[in-house]
Amino acid sequence: MTFKKLNPKLVEILAKQGVEAPNEFQDKVIPVIKGGKNLYAITADGGGKTTALIIGVLQRLKCAPFGDNPRALIFVKNKEACEKLYAEFEKYIKRTEIRVAMVYEERIINHQKDEIYAGCDIVIATPKRLSKLYFLNGINLTQLMMIIVEDADFLKQGSFHTDIDRITESVERSQRIIFASEKDDRLDRLDDLFMSRAEVVSV
Repeated sequence: MTFKKLNPKLVEILAKQGVEAPNEFQDKVIPVIKGGKNLYAITADGGGKTTALIIGVLQRLKCAPFGDNPRALIFVKNKEACEKLYAEFEKYIKRTEIRVAMVYEERIINHQKDEIYAGCDIVIATPKRLSKLYFLNGINLTQLMMIIVEDADFLKQGSFHTDIDRITESVERSQRIIFASEKDDRLDRLDDLFMSRAEVVSV
């Protein structure tokens, strides 16, 4: 695959970022994301997971805003991970009208509700705060196309997966994508929870 098969606006954005071709992992993962399948995307740190995630999301959203409700929800471990991924997205969306919101515990929840209500396409969130926001009717997920876990290694600790389970149970029709450095028994249990018939790409 080459980037020429992507949305023309995204190809232009990638070129301005100096990204001319996908690496092996991205070459295998991005077509699966484009096809809308559930996916485990497995590669070591530094293997290109973040770039693949951003390209996949922007491709599925056609690099353009639509409506007021989020279409992609990305779960991250904590505030630091949220801000880091947001900064990476900003490099790619500054020439588009795509809207990204951050949701994590250290911010005032009513401010987050107001930002989302004003309209957004992508929400980057910690599981606990997103779950609270959802059950307070602070976010509408009826238009959601994608639920993504940026780095699923954190799901192996604590009860993060419980909050994610609740959201996936509430949103039936959406693509689910798990990015991780390895797939082990602890991630295998997600098969029965919300990753049914998921394809596994491992590099």
